[in-house]
Amino acid sequence: MNLFSELSINSVLQSNLAKHGFVHPTPVQSKAIPPALAGRDVVATAQTGTGKTLAFVLPLLESLMSGRKRPGVQAIILSPTRELAIQIQETFLKVAEGTGIRSACVVGGMNERPQLDAIKRGAQVLIGTPGRLEDFLQRKLVQPFFNRVLVLDEADRMLDMGFLPSIQRIVAAIPAQRQTLFFSATIEKSVAHLVDRYLNDPVRVAIGSTSEASAQVELHAYEIAKEAKFEMLVHLLEQDPAGTFLVFARTKHGADRLARQLERAGYDAAAIHGNRTQSQRNNALKGFQSGEHRILVATDVASRGIHVDSISHVVNFDLPQAPEDFIHRVGRTGRAGSTGIASTFVAHGERGEVRRIEKEINARLERQSIPARVAAVRGTEGPAYGSGAESGGRPTGSRPTGSRPTGGQPTGGQPTGGRPTGGAPARRSRSTGAPSTASRGSSRPSGNRGGSAPRSNGMANHAA
Repeated sequence: MNLFSELSINSVLQSNLAKHGFVHPTPVQSKAIPPALAGRDVVATAQTGTGKTLAFVLPLLESLMSGRKRPGVQAIILSPTRELAIQIQETFLKVAEGTGIRSACVVGGMNERPQLDAIKRGAQVLIGTPGRLEDFLQRKLVQPFFNRVLVLDEADRMLDMGFLPSIQRIVAAIPAQRQTLFFSATIEKSVAHLVDRYLNDPVRVAIGSTSEASAQVELHAYEIAKEAKFEMLVHLLEQDPAGTFLVFARTKHGADRLARQLERAGYDAAAIHGNRTQSQRNNALKGFQSGEHRILVATDVASRGIHVDSISHVVNFDLPQAPEDFIHRVGRTGRAGSTGIASTFVAHGERGEVRRIEKEINARLERQSIPARVAAVRGTEGPAYGSGAESGGRPTGSRPTGSRPTGGQPTGGQPTGGRPTGGAPARRSRSTGAPSTASRGSSRPSGNRGGSAPRSNGMANHAA
């Protein structure tokens, strides 16, 4: 399949695909959609940002439109986080427009009344997290007796988060005669057990290496003292004054602390993590997508709902707790045919962890030189660990010409969109990028600090 127009699907679905700019399928869409449309169970593994959401939403809708009409829930889509469930529903609503097929987003951390009302109004598709759906089932608020399609999205992360018992109870409550579509970044032993137990002779689709970073992403490493991390982050922000940054912290409190520190320095920043209310998480994510916030500070769990194209830079302010999380982090940049940079800050004593990451991803992080102002911060040891000659990295931290992400390119079944524009924070000098004498420690200014109108980050419709 080279074009979506080649598919023999309902004309309303074809019209919606064209309307939202889906023309050329991504590799995972091209391989997974045809067998799913034929009614086969599918197991698909692919890197983040490759369009897996549309790969299951489209065949699910075609199945419901062409099959026997029955009342009640006809399909269930499970995802590990609220943000991901919400973004899956956004994609679903675009593709399902005009089909008469309704959905309900069933997630914890939000008022259950609107969710139950949507189910009572006849939602045929439930999109949600395992915990909330299991709760509804136990309270007999949902009766999926005629469920025909089950989708497990990011199954590996659901198991990592301890949702296996909930998944088992949900699957036990739906008919055994069904189609199951299974999407995961990796197929480890625990995940393979789910495949063997719940899928019937599945078609297996594997796109690229799910344990290696995308070739579109440059991997940089800076060895610096813990006290110098913030100054290093400010330097990177000044090097790319128009770029959007996704910054990873290891803890919830660390994410909040870093976001506040960035705001005090004059940057538009928001934090997203598990201790935030769903409303706060939604607002932070929407602000990042729209360009209101240039920087989003996130923890690993919350980041699973962040699917925004044109993120120019991912920064591992803290190393991930598990090497495999590194791939999920850096996969947030270099999407939609664009390029990106992932910078990792390595505190003293963390070299062993970095080597484990490099072994896991089968790649070496390019060691970068440390700017003088960062090296001057107490405890920092001049250049990055390993000299350029020893590590094979470039001797400086400069970006090659033309490496900035272009974003929003109409490739891989993604809607067309241009790279957003924007400026450096208003409280930092536009000519030099250095902080003004009044910037640090001063009160937060009102209005748009970027010096320009809010910009769109070009969220991909295919990824949720």
